[in-house]
Amino acid sequence: MAETFMVRADEIARELEISKALAYRMIHDWNEDLKSKGYTTVQGRVTRKYYEEQIYGLADRKRKES
Repeated sequence: MAETFMVRADEIARELEISKALAYRMIHDWNEDLKSKGYTTVQGRVTRKYYEEQIYGLADRKRKES
């Protein structure tokens, strides 16, 4: 299955081994952060890139390697 641009709560819950309710709460908080920065969001979803940056700190790692 190809990777999608957006991540949903069920995928986050499965990957992080957390409840769906917590995954939805995390998405809600992330979307509020993105809205405050002027981005358009989709309820119940977040971009895979933003999710990976928040969970795995990939943005920090890429900056350090540069």
